[in-house]
Amino acid sequence: MPNPKRDRKRQNRAGSQAAKLEAARKAKKRQTMIRTGILGVFVVALIIVLAIVNSDGGDDDVTAGDDTSQTTATTGEPSGGNDIECDDREPEAPKPKTYEKAPDMTIDKSKTYTAKIETSCGTIVAELEAATAPVATNNFVFLSREGFYDGLKWHRVVPDFVIQGGDPEGTGGGGPGYDVAGEPPRDGYKIGSFAAAKTGADPAGTMGSQFFIVTGANGAQLPNDYARFGQVTEGIEVAQKLESFAEGDGPPSRNLYIFKITIEES
Repeated sequence: MPNPKRDRKRQNRAGSQAAKLEAARKAKKRQTMIRTGILGVFVVALIIVLAIVNSDGGDDDVTAGDDTSQTTATTGEPSGGNDIECDDREPEAPKPKTYEKAPDMTIDKSKTYTAKIETSCGTIVAELEAATAPVATNNFVFLSREGFYDGLKWHRVVPDFVIQGGDPEGTGGGGPGYDVAGEPPRDGYKIGSFAAAKTGADPAGTMGSQFFIVTGANGAQLPNDYARFGQVTEGIEVAQKLESFAEGDGPPSRNLYIFKITIEES
């Protein structure tokens, strides 16, 4: 038979248990909401941090690219070489003369002579050494004014060494039909030195029409055997761009020309 007292106790225990369960459920819900809130704050913070990092990284990439470009231009290829575009135009076939003797002395050693050399890859300007190398300078000025060099190839380019031109045959064995004794230096060569080529056994300073420009450290180590008669004052990066087409010691990988040489006197 029912016992009211026991029923009330059982109902009280059931109510108490339900209250505990509800309290536990609410507590768990609060914890979940707290965790979700913390996670949300963390995610937002992470997004902000990543945005800042990515923004800084982009600027670094641009700077690194610029620095790399500058480094390549200085050490890998000629200074500014990456920015120089070369002309594929082929000039009219050159018609250099052959001369029976070396030219008479016509330059004034007290004046300044400047050679403007227009090439496939730009213009090179060199100040000639009329006072210290009058014979070599006079020879080069004479041939340039005759148009001897116009249209000839740079027939020899050597890495970190020289670029060489002035041979009407384009083989390294041609000349103007004469030799002249130029003035070899006593203080050597440096990058940008403008000097005359000579055949192997000829005395120091012997020259014809061929000349070279020192483009690298190895060229600066040459012995004082070659008549030096000028120094590049503008466009050394052009000379080094021409050198960049070297395939060892010999002709370049593409045709490279002296379009025209103009002499200015002051």
